[in-house]
Amino acid sequence: MDTPFDDFLTLEVNNLHVDVLTGIYSEETHLPQPLRISIRAQLKIADHYEPDTPLSRSKNYMDLKHAATAALPEGQHFTLIEAVADHIVDTIFLQDDRVSHVQVKIVKLALSERGEEIGITLGRGRK
Repeated sequence: MDTPFDDFLTLEVNNLHVDVLTGIYSEETHLPQPLRISIRAQLKIADHYEPDTPLSRSKNYMDLKHAATAALPEGQHFTLIEAVADHIVDTIFLQDDRVSHVQVKIVKLALSERGEEIGITLGRGRK
């Protein structure tokens, strides 16, 4: 585990609105549920980034967005939002060996009555 003084690079994509088939109650299981998904991916950092450093020395943010949108299987029902988060984590780990840790926060928007955020945060390190 990194200490607070180690160099690190975290890519973030926040507040993606995605409709996913998820839920355990009958009123949830037949319609996609609106979710707000945020992702943080920590990866191995270069020694230094110069103005002309190519993207290949980092990671494309759009890969994170893809993992939470197009990479989610259409028509697949996820009983738990934890399973949605794990699917996103698995996709990001498969995309890039340099990613060492992924954190996914999912808020179930349909449960909010007064703007509160009800959901989960799941973090996994590469094994």
